[in-house]
Order: sequence, then structure tokens, then C-alpha cells
Amino acid sequence: MALDTAAADADAPRSRPDASAAVHPLLSDSTSTSAAGETAEELDARYAPYARRDAYGTMGRGPLPAAQAARLALAAALLLPLRFVAGMLVLLLYYLVCRACTLFVDADEGRPRLAGWRRKAVLRSGCALSRAMLFVFGFYWIRETHRRLPNAEDVNQDQSEESQRPGAIVSNHVSYVDILYHMSASFPSFVAKESVSRLPLVGLISNCLGCIFVQRESKSSDAKGVSGAVTERVREVCQDKNTPMMLLFPEGTTTNGDYLLPFKTGAFLASAPVQPVILKYPYKRFSPAWDSMDGARHVFLLLCQFVNHMEVVRLPVYYPSQQEKEDPKLYANNVRKLIATEGNLILSNLGLAEKRVYHAALNGSSLPGASRHQKDD
Repeated sequence: MALDTAAADADAPRSRPDASAAVHPLLSDSTSTSAAGETAEELDARYAPYARRDAYGTMGRGPLPAAQAARLALAAALLLPLRFVAGMLVLLLYYLVCRACTLFVDADEGRPRLAGWRRKAVLRSGCALSRAMLFVFGFYWIRETHRRLPNAEDVNQDQSEESQRPGAIVSNHVSYVDILYHMSASFPSFVAKESVSRLPLVGLISNCLGCIFVQRESKSSDAKGVSGAVTERVREVCQDKNTPMMLLFPEGTTTNGDYLLPFKTGAFLASAPVQPVILKYPYKRFSPAWDSMDGARHVFLLLCQFVNHMEVVRLPVYYPSQQEKEDPKLYANNVRKLIATEGNLILSNLGLAEKRVYHAALNGSSLPGASRHQKDD
């Protein structure tokens, strides 16, 4: 595991929760009421997948020693503005590349149909500039491992389909930084809010990525509609090599990186092979995991961290058995167990609803929906 070269020797690495309590039960409807009177420690134990255990404490608001506060102030004065300007320049540069490559190109429902040199330019510059953005964020080195499973005979592999292209990358979800890594490695498309397509700079880039846009705040965009769009795109990926692979986070939200939540079946409905990827963020002071902290504070603390670390484990392509093709839930559960085993992650039955309850309780609110600003993919 890589160490923070700028960290003091006295900083002890944070220990991982005991895997003996491997699965956390689903919470009852009375959770929101019972949580209101619990201490922060009791809440952390109950909602373990979302609890922060770094030096900044619950929601990044904990008291800091004088030396660490001075270090943070120095980084905010010197490092933060440099990284912000550099990040904006990288974003602007990629926007200009996308703008140039989409000139005089027909669009299908806002999605430019790029081919030939245009697609290569968008793809290669996108991978390079995404890696540059990670560098700006302090991820100077990324440790990647391509793992061959020692128990490969226990993993369903249909030899007749091994040449079929994976339709989606499925990954555990720890931070918004996950997307930057996957863009730097394979430049996939992903599901995003419809409003993203209208954002300055980012809107054109997301269209070049081939993102699927959904109106999550609208009742008309129910899970079935989103799943249908994802299934159609995954099948398109398998048939057309010019269609970027889908990046899907089956958990549906972020955790603190030690746990793996139940998988939604959307990524597995197409019965296509998937590429499992495991992401981890070793840390000493600030955890890059986006679990229970508001976005602005998280970005601030991440940019003020002198060095950030990431470890990636890429597993072999998972080819579903006939039984898994007929049962997407079984397919999702088997891939989830594989990722948990190979990533040494603890399985948990908690979900997005419990995350909202936890966040609301930390904010002193009894309403599970009181933290709508919290990211909920």
C-alpha cells in the first residue's frame, strides 16, 4: 500500500472494520425515529458503510490539532488556488478538443456520432486529460493490478462467448474521483442527470462521452425507464465497437470504501459480459471517500491534501452462465460476491434510504429526505 509521503510518521493508518460482522441487516421503518436520540458513535456503528473514520471526523467537521489546522491553512492558501486553476485549464482544453471534433457532425438525440479520427482524438485526449486531472487532484501514482482468479473454475465462463466485448464496467463506488479514473483508463459513458447536458463545458463533454441522461427528480423517469435505456445501450456496446462501454455503479451510491452495498440489476439485465473493477483509496488524514460530507467541503479538503492515493484491481471479464442470463438478480449477486471477495470488502444490506437517514441524523434532522444536497447516484 502506498504511503502519503507528506504525512508525519506519527500518523497511524486507519484500520479496516472487522469482517466478522460481514453483513449488516436491513433497517426497519422506525430507523429515523430511533436514530434521533443516538450519539455520533452509535450512529457510526449502525450506519457503518457511511461513517467517516479519517482525521477530520464526522462529516469533516471534527476538531483539528493545531499543527494539522496550520497545515490545512497553508494548503488552502497555496495549493488550492493552483490546483483550481490547473483543473479549470484541463477542463477547458478538453472542451476545445470536443468542440473541434464535433464541428459539422450529425447528432443523434444530442449525442454526436463520432467516427474515425474524430473519435480517436476525443478518446485519446480524454484519457490523457482525465489522468492529468487526477494528477491535479494529487493522485500522482495509481497502483493498478490485473488479477487472474486462482479459483477461475468456480467463476462462470462461457468459453463460446469469450470473444464478446464486455457491455459495461461495474465498479464499487467510493467517490466522484472514480469517474475520473475510469475515464483515464477506458473512457466509458455513464448515467447522468439530464441537467448535466446543459452545463457549460461539461455538457458538450458528457455528450461526447455518450452519457445516458435521466431526469431523476421527475417521477416519470422511474427505475424501469432508466434500466431500459441502460440495457439498450449495453447491448449496443456489444454489437458496435465504436460505442463506448457503459460505466455503472450497481450500488447506486457511495460508501466509505470498506463496504459493498446490494447491487441493483440494471447493469445485468442485458445478460452481457461485464468488466469488474475494484477501487480503493488508502489514506492517513483525509479519506477521498464521499460518504456523508457535503460536496463543497469534500472538494476543498481533497484539493488541500498534498498527496492522495488510489489502488485499482481489475478482474477478468465476467461471462454470465445461462442461469445468470435468465436471472439478473443472481447475476448481480454473484458479481457482487466476487468483487467483495477479491477486494476484501464487507457486504452490507444498507442502501440509499439508510444513507439519507444517517446524514439527516448527523445534521440534527428527523427527516430522511432533509439532506437532498447529498450525492445519491
